[in-house]
Amino acid sequence: MKVGIPAESRPAERRVAGLPETVTTLIGAGLAVDVQSGAGVHARASDESYRAAGAEVVPQHPAGTTEVVVSVQPLEVEQARKLREGDITVSFLSPSAELDLVRTLAERGVTAFSLDLLPRVTRAQSADALSSQALVSGYRAVLLAAQHLPRFLPMFTTAAGTVPPAKVLVLGAGVAGLQAIATARRLGAVVEAYDVRRAAAEEVRSLGAKFLELELESQDGVYAAAQSEQFLERQRELIAERVAQSDVVISTAAVPGRKAPVLVTTDMLKAMTPGSVVVDLAAETGGNVVGSRPGEEVWVGEVLVHGVRNLPSSMPVHASRLYARNVANFLGLMTADGRVVPNLDDEVLAGACLTHAGEVRHAPTRELL
Repeated sequence: MKVGIPAESRPAERRVAGLPETVTTLIGAGLAVDVQSGAGVHARASDESYRAAGAEVVPQHPAGTTEVVVSVQPLEVEQARKLREGDITVSFLSPSAELDLVRTLAERGVTAFSLDLLPRVTRAQSADALSSQALVSGYRAVLLAAQHLPRFLPMFTTAAGTVPPAKVLVLGAGVAGLQAIATARRLGAVVEAYDVRRAAAEEVRSLGAKFLELELESQDGVYAAAQSEQFLERQRELIAERVAQSDVVISTAAVPGRKAPVLVTTDMLKAMTPGSVVVDLAAETGGNVVGSRPGEEVWVGEVLVHGVRNLPSSMPVHASRLYARNVANFLGLMTADGRVVPNLDDEVLAGACLTHAGEVRHAPTRELL
């Protein structure tokens, strides 16, 4: 069977779903690989490097010419119409935002996997692309804040006096939040963090940051769950003072499959020191910060709010390396004797499967349709 790696066609997407090193892995599993010419240009992977790894470089998009198509962003509807019954796709499909595409995939009898839906179980960790890309987002968010902040992050002692370190507040201590904490600490900032999950406190402290203990009921578990509006209102009241005292706020709080919770209000922003910077990593799912807009910089009084969009794409070399490895590992779960044959009794594959045999298997998406 052939696996196709296309050049991404969605605007501003610079990552690629496969690199020469993962091409070697796929070929070692008995698969053939077609790569669209120029697919890896932003990730610094040349057509020649793909050929040297054993892939065939082709001029056209591989939809309709390979049995499996792996990509970062979902296929366009016209590309999906070229797929044949039984073909397989793997991508970040974001089904609630791609209903026309989901209909097309189901109508064509395509087996579509969305890595957004991957179950958070131990056996799936090597394919957990959401986490690998969140790592990139957390790192880049701090650099973005440092670039816009009109002051130093670290402390300096000079003949002209001492410059105190900047204060950074990180809201949400998942993968992105922890990486933001670690990066801000490396740059010399004083860092505080908050997460609704009590398990996050130890991880935050291990990175040298202070964990904010609020008078709120904590959650158990590894991933955050939705909270009532009364809980969120009380949470906002308690963090307002910490936001006002921070030079940088990086918000990363997300609930899988739901709108991001609002944590920072307009009044909180107006209470911050002029020139402060807020980076909202949840802007694409509704935003943790009132007024943030994906891909835009918005001034609220004298505070800059940066609502980021697709931040991992701004670092395509390592973001692609991580994502390509996730994809190769995911394909490895269903490859045997040179064929990709999904066993949908497997909880990992079943959880990530969006469409199969003409059916939309993901219940929330089926309801939307």
